[in-house]
Amino acid sequence: MSKELIINDTDHETRVALLENGNLEELIVERRMGENITGDIYKGKVIRVLPGMQAAFVGIGQDQAAFIYVTDVYSGIDEYERLMVKAAEEEGKEEENIDDEDLLPKPSLGQSFNIEELLHKGQDILVQVSKAPIGSKGARITSHISIPGRFLVLMPRTNHIGISRRIEDENERNRLKQIIGELKPEPERYGFIARTLSEGASKEKFASEINFLITLWENIQKRYAGMPAPSLLHKELDVTLRAVRDLFTQEADRLVIDSRSGYESILQFVDTFMPRLKESVELYEGPEPIFDAYNLETEIARALKKKVWLKSGGHIVIENTEAFVVIDVNTGRYVGKRNLEETVLKINLEAVKEIAYQIRLRNIGGLIIIDFIDMERGANREKVFNALKEALKKDRTKTNVLPTTEMGIIQMTRKRTRENLNRMLCEPCYYCEGEGSLKSKITVCYDLYREVMREAGEVTGDKITVKVHPDVADLLMGEEHDMVESLEKNLTKEIVILADSRFHIEQYEINGKNAIA
Repeated sequence: MSKELIINDTDHETRVALLENGNLEELIVERRMGENITGDIYKGKVIRVLPGMQAAFVGIGQDQAAFIYVTDVYSGIDEYERLMVKAAEEEGKEEENIDDEDLLPKPSLGQSFNIEELLHKGQDILVQVSKAPIGSKGARITSHISIPGRFLVLMPRTNHIGISRRIEDENERNRLKQIIGELKPEPERYGFIARTLSEGASKEKFASEINFLITLWENIQKRYAGMPAPSLLHKELDVTLRAVRDLFTQEADRLVIDSRSGYESILQFVDTFMPRLKESVELYEGPEPIFDAYNLETEIARALKKKVWLKSGGHIVIENTEAFVVIDVNTGRYVGKRNLEETVLKINLEAVKEIAYQIRLRNIGGLIIIDFIDMERGANREKVFNALKEALKKDRTKTNVLPTTEMGIIQMTRKRTRENLNRMLCEPCYYCEGEGSLKSKITVCYDLYREVMREAGEVTGDKITVKVHPDVADLLMGEEHDMVESLEKNLTKEIVILADSRFHIEQYEINGKNAIA
């Protein structure tokens, strides 16, 4: 199976595409103006403590205040961190940040704290962004710091050694635990989790990375002591180098980038941490843009559409709402060959693959409701449920899927890691103001009729001028001309219709008085 990383790197935007056998599987977009701050470490200042929510707002120098829950505030209790790390490992979590607010179970502590016992207004606090700002919500932060390397994640405030669940060989797990235990400085409070890529790595590599991570943490502490709040203390790798660290070798075996500076930066990084992969890094110098050369622009445009067609003729519709995302499966043009139940099962199973693909490609997070076409047989509903769980195994982001309801609906959650593709690349329609629909032209005509009747008493003279969008004007002077004649008869005034292409479809003006239908 061929996997490639294709990187389009410009001064204003970087796009990283993960391809599998030539098909776009994942897309990460980072813009300089909306740079991802997940993983960044700050010296923050508590702005407000909220006892009723057991949380606090913290200023970290961003436009919006960051938000921290009491369970994310470091209290010096070893048991808490031990349980959090254990929960992370049991869930197979091995990304940069250990906390997973939606999906990880919160540990039950023998000793619990109230937020007002740990934080007060004006207090300085060392925090790390666990979830970047999304929409109107500020960043989610934690004071349980975790610093990722290539093979290890350093947790400087716990004294635990963990191994990625994806390393299944017991002998290898024991070897890694022993090596880390020997290299870990004592009695310093340093914890480590061995990432998937650590499997088979030599003791020398671990020693080098442990020294690097500890030195990095010591520098962060020095900056914390010497800088005012709020201040950025440590910046995570940019999107290009994060892709190299987290996806190269683990998810891809070839990397192509179209920027000379980005190419040299990657070579320097690879030469330091993974020299054997230098030959797999290529600089693209073709005549056409790199994403056009790999036919990716078409796939990205398709990922922004609400309706996605299936090969059979069926389709799925993806609707983003404020609270959750709804995915609806429809038969479309597919009519089947034998019976209704077989037809529905075939479309649902085909939709499963596309839904899993679109969720990952669009980076849809939070609560997701999937409305499959209803099936009578419980065995068929079970087939669709199992097929969805299997298809989601390729997703590196944590998902949780609940069984199918009697109405054929599946509820699932997926961790929010960054803005989904639709929010990143689109904005609400200025024309419909994000409503997603407009009043029909005939509805505008009838609204206009009522408004003219209301305004007629204030109009002097024997003429009323109505200015509207050209499409509405055509309707008033064509199919709805009887309505205009009725107004003229009832009001004994001439109605003059004027078209103005600058008008919104719902906008009209009566004798110079502007209104919206």
